Formats: sequence, structure tokens, C-alpha cells
Amino acid sequence: MADDTKTFICISNYFKGADFMIELKELGNTVFLVTSDKLRDKPWPFEYLDEVFYMDGQDTDWNMEHLLLGVQGLMKSNKIDGIVALDDFDVEKATYLREHLRIQGMGQTTGRYFRDKLAMRMRAKSCGISNPNFCSLFNDHDINTFADTVLPPWVLKPRSEASASGIIKVHDKESLWMHINEMGNNRFKYLVEQFRPGDVYHCDSLIVDGKIVFSITSRYLATPMEISQGGGIFRSANIEYGSEDDKAIKKCNEQVIKGFGLKHGAAHSEYIKCKDDGKIYFLETSSRVGGAHLAEMVAAASGINLWKEWAKIEDALVKEKAYKLPKVRKEYAGIVLTLSKFENPDLSSFSDDEVCFQVPLEYHAGLIVNSDKQQRVLELLDDYADRLVRDFATVAAQAEIKKLH
Repeated sequence: MADDTKTFICISNYFKGADFMIELKELGNTVFLVTSDKLRDKPWPFEYLDEVFYMDGQDTDWNMEHLLLGVQGLMKSNKIDGIVALDDFDVEKATYLREHLRIQGMGQTTGRYFRDKLAMRMRAKSCGISNPNFCSLFNDHDINTFADTVLPPWVLKPRSEASASGIIKVHDKESLWMHINEMGNNRFKYLVEQFRPGDVYHCDSLIVDGKIVFSITSRYLATPMEISQGGGIFRSANIEYGSEDDKAIKKCNEQVIKGFGLKHGAAHSEYIKCKDDGKIYFLETSSRVGGAHLAEMVAAASGINLWKEWAKIEDALVKEKAYKLPKVRKEYAGIVLTLSKFENPDLSSFSDDEVCFQVPLEYHAGLIVNSDKQQRVLELLDDYADRLVRDFATVAAQAEIKKLH
């Protein structure tokens, strides 16, 4: 029998994805990790990694030429079958490498749809997907027309931040121009869009051959923007299966995944149900597993470990095998998470049977609960949020919590 070992390069600028790399290794593959030197001391699953390479800088600071030279050097003695970006900031790096080295997978144009919020907006509009009104900041006349015709408030958004950080809310044309002028030559890195109040949902999906094989819809009980701008309690819970909102969001999610051209892997996409018209609008998407321990919440509700299944999808793709989704449970789960004034908070007082996971982050207090009854999950999240605020919570500077989701 031919050797079925394939070789993967995983790229991660953030400490995450251990389950993904462990699963790839257990499927009999060679697994390399490229990460930031700053993350050298993190508890990566070293025993499952064939080698780890460290780059200077973090997020967007890596020298791409050095990265390319390093991977080229690795290819002299290893046939690379797949390159996988485990976090938002890694998508550009992976697409850059795939394009240069002609390795199959998402290329740079498609990659932009999952990283650049202006590209997302323009792509959604061209696909007929409901979007907030928006405008790039390239042309003064276009900006003035937007400000004169679209009702405020508006938000100025960085095009490539990975979460709700850096968003500026503005209420009139004068302050809009004040902020744009303050940006100077960096204004092209932003867009302006209409702010629509409403409930924010996320749909977490697995995709094989362009088709969604698994998805689950959840609602943020406090939006990521509210948290990144004012601190507070991060909460999310999956919504009632087959409800009107569930069906509407999944329909929109299918349009996004198909229209944006994601062929395989994991996606975390966000939607808003506007208060004023009750319609679902696309907010943003990413070709990754959701952060803030949403993967553990999804697993508690469905039995599906998004990281492991994504690894199986990548493995099946390069080995040209069929992927089979495990049996899916239809239960309910929710997460409550806050910054903590204690490095390792003692959460033993949260002792209900439904508690299934404690968030293992320093200076965070967080729990995941699971039940076959949605109402029970929501009751516990409300109760736990109050108790966490009272006994544990603290507020950090915005820059420190920008990676919350």
C-alpha cells in the first residue's frame, strides 16, 4: 500500500488550534507549525508537531519574503500538500504562500473576501446579499454623497481587524470628516457603513466541496462591539433549531459561503437582525473556527468539534477521500466570559450539573453550560453573568481585549 502520509503547514499568529493539529497528526500526517516568536512559550501540542518554526513580529508584522524563503527551504526535502491558516491574520500569509508555491487551496482574491471588510461588503452586494449601506474612503465625493443620503449613525471600520476593535461610531457628517482627516494617508484602510441596531447572530459552519455539511446558529447576548468598546460580559447561546431566525440566517449563510467561494474548511460568519425592519443582514465572515471558546460551546450543543472536523476535511481533501460528518446532537449550550481581576479565578461555586467547561485563560472567568432545554441555558447565563460581574469582572483597555471573539 502506498504511504498515505501527507505534509501540512499550519500557520497561527495566535495560540489556538491544538485540536486541529493533534487530529491531523493522529490521521497519520506530518505537521509543521509556523507561529510568532512571542508565542514560543505557549503550551502548543509539541508532541504532535514534527517541527515548529518561529517568525519575528506578530499579526501583520511578519516579513513575508522571509516566510516564503523559509517554506521554500522546507520544500526541498518535504512535499507540502496543504497550508492551513488557523487565525484571521494568517489568511493573507497562507494565500500568499499558496499562490507563490502553487499549492491547492484558497488564493489571494478569495482570501480577501474573508479578511477585508470592504471586499466582503462589495462581494455581498454583487451577490445580492443584504448588507448595511457602506462606502469606501477613497473618494471625497462618494463619502459626501453617502453622508448626505444614508441616515446616521455610521461606523468607521478598519478593513482588516479581526474583531470589533478599532470601530468608531459617528453621528454626523462633521465628526465623520474629522475622524477621516485624522486618519491622514491611512484612511484607505477603513470603510464607513450605516449602523443598524439589532441582535447579532453567528453561524458556525463546516464546508466540503463548496457545500455546507454542518452549521449551527447562535445569538450574542451582548454584541462583540459592545464588549470591545465598553468591557462587560461576553455571552452567546445557540438558538432554537428550525425557528424562523434559524432558517433565515442559514439561508443567508448559504448565499455567503457560495457567493464568496469557500470550497472547504470552517467558517464563522456574523449576521444582524435589524430592530427597525426585522430583516437579516450580513455583517462579516471569516474562514476559520470562531474564537472566544465558541468551538467548545458548539461542541457542547452538537457533539461536533469544529477544529477536529476541519482537520478531517483537510485530510480527506489531500488524500482524495470522502469526508463523513459524525452524528449531530441537537441540544443547547451557552457561554459566559469576562475579564477577571484574578489570574486564576476560583469558579467552584458555579456547581450546577449543566456546567461542562471552564475557560482556561488567565485573567478570564468563563463557563459553558449545556442542556437539552434552551430556556435552562438562558436562565443560567443570566444568573452567571450577574454573579461574575459582582465577584470577578474587571474592565481592560480596549487594545487588550480586541481578540475576544
